[in-house]
Amino acid sequence: MTATTWGFIGLGNMGGPMCGHLCNAGLDVVAYDAAGTAERLPKGARAAADVAGVAAAADTIFLSLPDGKVVAKVAEAIARSPARRARTVVDLSTTGPDAAAAVGKTFAAAGIDFVDAPVSGGKAGAVKASLAVMCAGPNEVVTALAPTLKLMGRNVLHVGTRPGQGQAMKLANNFLSAVAMAATSEAVLFGMKHGLDMTTMIDVLNVSSGQNTATSDKFPNRIAKGKFDAGFATSLMSKDVALFRDHVRRTGTPDAMADLADRIWKSADAAMPGSDFTEIWRHLGGKG
Repeated sequence: MTATTWGFIGLGNMGGPMCGHLCNAGLDVVAYDAAGTAERLPKGARAAADVAGVAAAADTIFLSLPDGKVVAKVAEAIARSPARRARTVVDLSTTGPDAAAAVGKTFAAAGIDFVDAPVSGGKAGAVKASLAVMCAGPNEVVTALAPTLKLMGRNVLHVGTRPGQGQAMKLANNFLSAVAMAATSEAVLFGMKHGLDMTTMIDVLNVSSGQNTATSDKFPNRIAKGKFDAGFATSLMSKDVALFRDHVRRTGTPDAMADLADRIWKSADAAMPGSDFTEIWRHLGGKG
């Protein structure tokens, strides 16, 4: 029996560190990035010339790509690769439920197992291998992949069997994170206007019903210290909130909060290009 070769396509802020963890574990990895493989290749990985090169060399391929359009293009290239060896593809990108479902059909038609597995935790989580991985795919495939996924993420969670369910979970999570960050900023600004100290407010909120990811991490560990380095761009949060809003409308579930959050994050992205998403605090009037 031949040893498993793992493919990785997309070596950016998230994909580079994740691929690196596979290499550090001693796995045989072949990788490619359209922006420049040689410059981004983790130590221990072999470089492929293109997507077809990864498909020809790897048994299982991981994708970490910017959006659904890029994933769809890469999926077509993998499925059509004439010398394809790959039998399983795992998409770690955030694309939205509809895009994942479409990619799932592309792979199914080619006889390729597909796992829709977006991640949460940002660049810091990718570097520390502390990501949450939200897997939607066949039970036996996800079970077999779990040990490898745990090299990249602390929590590997099987949320469903249908492509798109992982994306739905990821968008719901990021929407809540976005709302928590913006709402906590407004709440803290309100309290400070009444003479309350930020640190005192955060301490109280964290032992009260208002506790959330912004109060437990972003404010005490970053904003209160004048740091805006969570490692997730405002532009990406705005993209994810817009994806959530669009899919909520297609689903027909309530969208009032989604619509408001979309407007707030679009405004922040337009006003602060290149910013970290914690800088919503500054956008809403906070100092630091």
